[in-house]
Amino acid sequence: MANQRVPKNLVIDFSRSTSMQLFEYLRDEIVAMSFLPGEKISENSLSERFGVSRTPVREAIAKLVTLGFVEVRPQRGTFVSKLSLTQILEARFIREALEVAITEHVAGHATQELIDECEAIITRQQAAASQQDALLFQHLDDEFHQKLADFTHFERATNLIQSEKAHMDRVRNLSLQELGGQYQRVLSQHCAILDGIKAAKPELSREAMRVHTREILNILGTVQSMHPDYFEEHAADEKVILDLKIHRTD
Repeated sequence: MANQRVPKNLVIDFSRSTSMQLFEYLRDEIVAMSFLPGEKISENSLSERFGVSRTPVREAIAKLVTLGFVEVRPQRGTFVSKLSLTQILEARFIREALEVAITEHVAGHATQELIDECEAIITRQQAAASQQDALLFQHLDDEFHQKLADFTHFERATNLIQSEKAHMDRVRNLSLQELGGQYQRVLSQHCAILDGIKAAKPELSREAMRVHTREILNILGTVQSMHPDYFEEHAADEKVILDLKIHRTD
């Protein structure tokens, strides 16, 4: 089992939506493994801890349920969802289909402003990697992909990517924390994607994005073998991983 992080403190800013602040806090702490898969979350404890009513806590939890981070079991309580290989593999499939198409589109229409913004994100990622700040690095990874998706102005596509990535976030974070070389692999993949965009060569950026979105297939089996208790399925989905090895990007 990974060393569980101590949940960070949260000071509520009452000039902002309380439920949104609680949602962002809980989401990040679940991704960072401060709350482990299968762990119970008490609405009353959160309400008392942050000095708020149960209403914003319930609203935050409802949003987490929608994303698949937590589940509410009648008469038992609220629990951090265990990882589902089926959902992770399906989410990866959906993301590849969308993000490859997005990158191909962007490569044919990119502005210098977009390129500059993406380069700035990669620079910030390099700094996060040097500090081994997995959560910040992952947020910047999401920002890079979001920047490309937003450029298409296809709002439904960008929203779908955001909802699907939740199934993969904790595995991505664990790989950064526990598997060597992941920071540099991701950075080199982002650079390859951006190189194709800068060269206005859709075929290069498209292939670079395909490699990038298949990266999780390189580490999913390893993460599951290291932390089988984090997952809700085992044997049935191991066959799925074996079937998909042909798509790996070693």
